[in-house]
Amino acid sequence: MWRRALAAASLALASTASLALPTFEEVRAGFRSSETLVLSREGEVLQRLRTDATVRRGQWLALADVSPALRRALVVSEDKRFYEHSGVDWAAVSAAAWGNLWNQRTRGASTLTMQLAGLLDGPDADFLRQGPGGRSVPQKLGQAVAAQVLDRRWRKDQILEAYLNLVPFRGEIVGIDALARTLFGKAAHGLDEREAAVAAALVRAPNARPALVARRACGVLRDMRGAGGASGALNATDCDALDLFTTAALQRRTFAASEGIAPHFARQLLRQQARPPGGAPPQRLRSTLSAPLQRVALDTLTRHLRELRGRNVQDAALVVLDNASGQVLAWVGSSGPLSQAAEVDGVLALRQPGSTLKPFLYAQAIAQRRLTAASLVHDSPAHIPTAGGLYIPQNYDRQFKGWVSVRTALAASLNVPAVRTLVMVSPDAFFEQLRALGLPLPQSGGYYGYSLALGASEVPLLHLTNAYRALANGGRISPVAYAPAPRPQFTPVLDAGAAFIVGDILSDAHARVRTFGTDSVLATRFWTAVKTGTSKDMRDNWAVGWSQRYTVGVWVGNASGAAMHDVSGTSGAAPIWAEVMHWLHRTTPSRAPQPPATLVRQSVRFGPDQDGQPLESARQEWFTAGMQQAFFATESIAASAGNTSAKGQNDYQLASAAAPRILAPAPGTVVALDPDIAPAHQRLQFVAGAAGQADLAGSASLHWRINGKPAGQGATLAWLPWPGRHRVQLLDRRELLLDEVTVEVRGASAPAR
Repeated sequence: MWRRALAAASLALASTASLALPTFEEVRAGFRSSETLVLSREGEVLQRLRTDATVRRGQWLALADVSPALRRALVVSEDKRFYEHSGVDWAAVSAAAWGNLWNQRTRGASTLTMQLAGLLDGPDADFLRQGPGGRSVPQKLGQAVAAQVLDRRWRKDQILEAYLNLVPFRGEIVGIDALARTLFGKAAHGLDEREAAVAAALVRAPNARPALVARRACGVLRDMRGAGGASGALNATDCDALDLFTTAALQRRTFAASEGIAPHFARQLLRQQARPPGGAPPQRLRSTLSAPLQRVALDTLTRHLRELRGRNVQDAALVVLDNASGQVLAWVGSSGPLSQAAEVDGVLALRQPGSTLKPFLYAQAIAQRRLTAASLVHDSPAHIPTAGGLYIPQNYDRQFKGWVSVRTALAASLNVPAVRTLVMVSPDAFFEQLRALGLPLPQSGGYYGYSLALGASEVPLLHLTNAYRALANGGRISPVAYAPAPRPQFTPVLDAGAAFIVGDILSDAHARVRTFGTDSVLATRFWTAVKTGTSKDMRDNWAVGWSQRYTVGVWVGNASGAAMHDVSGTSGAAPIWAEVMHWLHRTTPSRAPQPPATLVRQSVRFGPDQDGQPLESARQEWFTAGMQQAFFATESIAASAGNTSAKGQNDYQLASAAAPRILAPAPGTVVALDPDIAPAHQRLQFVAGAAGQADLAGSASLHWRINGKPAGQGATLAWLPWPGRHRVQLLDRRELLLDEVTVEVRGASAPAR
């Protein structure tokens, strides 16, 4: 009767096991590593990043990727007749039952197949799982039945492969890949006989003391050699050595949470992935990074930093963008072991951009038809009144060049002309332009003031490089892409003609000679446009530029903010930029862009300087249609040359050293009203003129506007203030904007008396 009941129970368990047990393909497909693999656009693994802190699983390994020594050690240790039985080792079961009957200590009868059955997860597999008090008799019976089902469905190599990937070893470590990398610091295919013995010993007692693990490993190694493994008997000295080795291995944790050549990019890519709350991170992510380019960028950056170590330089960052798609092709966030802050991502860190904002300023002035590439600006000492006092900009070399064209001022990176240009454009308008280009400036234009022209704000390298990419795309911007995606949607943020002219200036090696010399590292054999920048006290050094296909941005400095020693734009970031750009175009040409239809090209010449020599050489210059002129000179030089009024506007542009602007009040002035004083005595005086001049000729041609409405004309205006924030503009007779400031009036309006 009991045999019939047992047979019926076995049949029922076999039927349940048949429904509950998954196939080998299902188990492998459902395996989840505790890490995410970031792949390059070529499919190569760039970075391994741990994303599950609750368990430590590596990748699923095929049996062929596991060392033969480990496979042999596991079979010898856990299931000697693995390749002979059909899932249950009945001989071992009989021996165990006989030993239990006579209270003798025997080896367990659980086979590898039975253990695997207990490791498999499934909605109907609860009868296989071990509880806190061990497995009950029905569970053991179910496990035996499930093992026989597995043995009929799966091949032996599949059973062994799944077991090696699913078995818990020690602590949080699950699977042979995690064990090999954590305890032995190598891949599973490289485990030797001694390491295999330790791994097999951990299967039976994962969290045992090192001495016990070593004793069991010694027994496994002895059995391996007795079963036809390596020749030579195991002696006591070998076991003592194995004890020391095991103790050291169990204390080792060499499986880093992140490993590869793109750690910062991998974290950013994961942050960009949209997934539901609590959803598991992806196991594999294909990115836009190019593996060969990433290696070249990393090698180039670290090699140049080693050359700069004597100048107190520890950190650098680099990013490469594809102009057409916005895809990130290379991302090096730090110098790694050379840095004391290797985890800081220099591509996303906020740093002062220095002169790298000047191209956007001149592009805005050209787009607003305030300047042309041939317009003359004065590079001379300037004292500009602000709400906080006088602002006195200086050039990098502490020298002044006198009258120069906009082309020379931008290409040679002269500071004073840039600040004078910002006076024309106004800090608020330039601030809005930078925000449109994607630069995350947290404050207002009034907060930064005129120092915004020289990079007083803080911006990330990634956003700055993408803004330069907008120049490469004719003033159109789109977000950067971290993963393969359809072609982006561009948004126009800058006049295409102005973007072209700025690019033409930044590609002009002759125009930058005054600052960078004739043999500059910025010069390339193919068409490129590039701008360098250095922040205050040499804390940041930049080189950002583009070719026909790529935009490359490089930052060099110290994550701590410490100043570098004698590092300029051409010795810090520029050599890295040039080498990466040359590698990108080692086989691909880069041609100059085609000019927009809104531009015209015309021959220009310049008036003489004080020594009678032309201010600059005659050349062909690009103009926005309607702004072209043939001759450019200062007002005094043009007047001495003859009757300039008869020449017409298309022949001359006169650059005056006394260009009108608002002298008072200073930008950002705050006025507090006193209700006890008569309104006539509280009028705010607006004064226009030129620095150093008390009286301005032709002042009747000046017009004032307040909040867009006409307020008066002349060099001065007495205005009755009204509470609020007001925009004050100065215009010429042609209604062209000359200057603009903002003032704020606080308090109640003054009562009339």
